Formats: sequence, C-alpha cells, structure tokens
Amino acid sequence: MTRQDDGVVVYWRPGCPYCMKLRLRLRFSRLRYTEVNIWRDKEAAAFVRSVANGNETVPTVTVAGLPMVNPSKRQLLSAVETYAPHLLA
Repeated sequence: MTRQDDGVVVYWRPGCPYCMKLRLRLRFSRLRYTEVNIWRDKEAAAFVRSVANGNETVPTVTVAGLPMVNPSKRQLLSAVETYAPHLLA
C-alpha cells in the first residue's frame, strides 16, 4: 500500500546517486510529489521490497498507486500524464 494512492511518492535513501539525480531533476519540474526516506520508514522500505523483487531498489516511485522501480524523469512524467495529470498543474 502506498502513502498517496492518487499522487506521486518518491521512495529514496541517503547516498543513492540515482535518487539524487531523479530528485534534483524533479525539483525543476512542475510536478507535486512526496518524498519518503526508506531508511527512516520501515513500512516504506517493506513496500519498496514488495515491488522490487525483495530488494530495496531506489528510487522507487508510485504514480496514482502504480509502482515504478528506478524510473527516468521522462518515464515518470509520462506515467503522471497518463494516470495523474492533475498533479502537473
């Protein structure tokens, strides 16, 4: 279960270069989203493992409840346009 079934949630952890890259790129977009540090939230870490074959692969992102493991900014924004366009306002 995700934290925000109608929004975008970025699951990340400190020191992850892929997380830093995606989070930096998203800061320059109009997208509204929530960030969750999986090292501080055991339920979030368990969720990530449940959608990433038992691994804590981050960034993992949910768009309207649909999980994406390590998406590019382009893949993420495409999913938002399809499943949650109201978040691009």
